[in-house]
Amino acid sequence: MPDSMHEKWDTRYRDADVSEARPCRVLAEFAHLLPERGRALDLAAGLGGNAKLLAEAGLDTEAWDISPVAVEKLNEYARTRGLPLEAVVRDVENAPPVEHSFDVIVVSRFLERPLVPALIGALRPGGLVFYETFTREKVDETGPSNPDFRLAPNELLTLFSPLRLVAYREEGVIGDTGRGWRNEAMLIGMKVDQPPPLKG
Repeated sequence: MPDSMHEKWDTRYRDADVSEARPCRVLAEFAHLLPERGRALDLAAGLGGNAKLLAEAGLDTEAWDISPVAVEKLNEYARTRGLPLEAVVRDVENAPPVEHSFDVIVVSRFLERPLVPALIGALRPGGLVFYETFTREKVDETGPSNPDFRLAPNELLTLFSPLRLVAYREEGVIGDTGRGWRNEAMLIGMKVDQPPPLKG
């Protein structure tokens, strides 16, 4: 990862307060689906709003981000509160999670399409992915200006089609756009055991 990317995010996080970081909507609204124990990953974690919720729920949690500033702040926060949380500086594009390593993976406002198969592979059987990011159909200019970093309609369903769909929401620009949940799509998918192949 170029140093300029580190510097961009370090600058953003340097004066930010970890205690104010909040979980993404899909995780906050569906936290009741989390397992009682297991290993969780907050990918592209930033200041760890998702990671904090996962750790407070009792999961052994890792938070990966390219910003050393964010990682240091989050580790200090976890240490002072005794949370089962470790933040790590990691370029996920070049070092994705290994197979069958997590029971829960959360990704919010980060879209790297070639990484999706590795995320699916990294889930253990019964594992859940919580994913939320920006869509090209939008009602305002919130989020990235580059459409490559936004989802096409129903693209999230296609990307995670190998998983069992648990929850999905994408309202686009239908109806009264002053109401509802706009500009983003959310998905929860579960990895299920594949049945053995039929013998001929």
